[in-house]
Amino acid sequence: MSQMERGQRPAQRVHTWGRFEASIEMELEGEVDPLRGVRAEGDFTGPSGQRRSVPGFWDGGTTWRVRFSPDEVGRWEYTLTADAEESGELAGAATAGTFECVAYDGDNPLYLHGPIRVAEDGRHLVHADGTPWFFLADTAWNGPMLAGEEDWDYYLQVRWEQGFTATQYVSTHWRTAPEGGPSGPAYWGGDTLDRLNPGFFQRLDERQDALSAAGIVGVPVLLWAIKGGQFNETNPGNVLSEADCALLARYQVARWHAHPVIWILNGDGKYLDEEAARWRRIGQAVFGETDREQRAPTMVHPGGKTWVGHEFKDEPWLDIVGYQSGHGDDEETWRWIVEGPPATEWPDVSGKVVMNIESPYEDHVSYQSKERHPAVHVRRANYWSLLVSPTAGVTYGGHGVWGWDPGGTTPVAHPYTGVSKHWREALHLPGAQQMKHLHDVFASVPWWTLRPAQDLLRGHPYTGPEGQTDVLRYVTAGRTGDGQVAVLYLAAGGELRLDTSSLAAGLIATWVNPRDGTRSNMGQVEHGQVTLRSPDEEDWVLILRAA
Repeated sequence: MSQMERGQRPAQRVHTWGRFEASIEMELEGEVDPLRGVRAEGDFTGPSGQRRSVPGFWDGGTTWRVRFSPDEVGRWEYTLTADAEESGELAGAATAGTFECVAYDGDNPLYLHGPIRVAEDGRHLVHADGTPWFFLADTAWNGPMLAGEEDWDYYLQVRWEQGFTATQYVSTHWRTAPEGGPSGPAYWGGDTLDRLNPGFFQRLDERQDALSAAGIVGVPVLLWAIKGGQFNETNPGNVLSEADCALLARYQVARWHAHPVIWILNGDGKYLDEEAARWRRIGQAVFGETDREQRAPTMVHPGGKTWVGHEFKDEPWLDIVGYQSGHGDDEETWRWIVEGPPATEWPDVSGKVVMNIESPYEDHVSYQSKERHPAVHVRRANYWSLLVSPTAGVTYGGHGVWGWDPGGTTPVAHPYTGVSKHWREALHLPGAQQMKHLHDVFASVPWWTLRPAQDLLRGHPYTGPEGQTDVLRYVTAGRTGDGQVAVLYLAAGGELRLDTSSLAAGLIATWVNPRDGTRSNMGQVEHGQVTLRSPDEEDWVLILRAA
């Protein structure tokens, strides 16, 4: 093709924050690589005159597509172009058209309030219209690759009923799904991005469509990056060059940016020193030219008990400093959450959200005791994590679900984690059911204004009844800026000595049982020095609210 071909598309109708899609056909001659040798782009003009440009992507054969999410009711105009270099001569195709954006009239929060963005304070997430959005994610790393349509719909129904608002998944083949499922792999070439497999990504399109329709935000890991161990040569973030990592990530961003998503650039690496410098360069290459107000938030997912805030705090493309408290159960692991970087270094990463995005997986064999993590471990890590830094969200994981396991065996490349239940059974583990109560606790207060407030406690935050210190009794506290609300989590019940002088007068105390969600109103508490006792010796949530 040596000259531009043009077409005109008829008008379509799309609701606000929905997804418009246009395609263009172009045959390539010679050895032109459709991934590297073609630039596709869509230019959109809204009814008020605003202009937006978005990247396009190759979808196999002679087809390139552009996807766009409109934020303004009225008539939009667009042009879609695809250009390639062939034998030194520019070849390409173009099409133009219009579509009508209409007001959304349903109840899906992702379309009613818009996709997810970073709040002005940089410390929590909001919908595009400014409505606060609580990040309660599930871990289904292999789900979209391995699940059939009906199974995926069942998964979404259960997780929605349990209060989850997001799902983290891996969006290329990786070490626990080295073949990439029935539509895999994501690409061919081993340590080189030799040839892309659009069919793999088309399967993930369907799973992401279902997530959006269910009101759940997709959180794809674009490049898994752990080094060493079985099948780790299949992790793209580990084996591909920086240029190929950036190219593969940009392809996925172009494909799903019009969905309500949050990006995880990389998965499970250390990201310190030279490794951090590598990922800063890749992140800049993928997201550096995008407008923060118009793009989905981005985060990093480091390995267990690795704090990377200091490595990425000055990166403008990074919005969320994720951390992984890991799957241990010794004292050092628990102390890392309440006394380590999540609790002490979050002020140093100003303007960024801080969240635990991999807490202990329920029913996973723990690293130290070799016992399976019970629900109380899950509750402890997640409530603590929500209160040791500005409250934004947290991630749950269930053994059997994350690997989309058939049950009766250990997950691929993870023999030390223990034989897993079938993923359908694992969906209903006690800790997963109890995430609904966690969701409801924070939904009942202005959680986005909570800040750590350990000064509410009189005495040591983990002093036992005989005066001994025990991290498994640790109490975490958060307070709203106006002093109207405080939320405390007691890892083990008992006596609680407080100084409420920094809070509003006339506080009403409510104990919430995190195991079954029941609430006990204890009436008004005194202003100043207060001593309260939890209903029993298990873990409890205390909400103090001005009358």
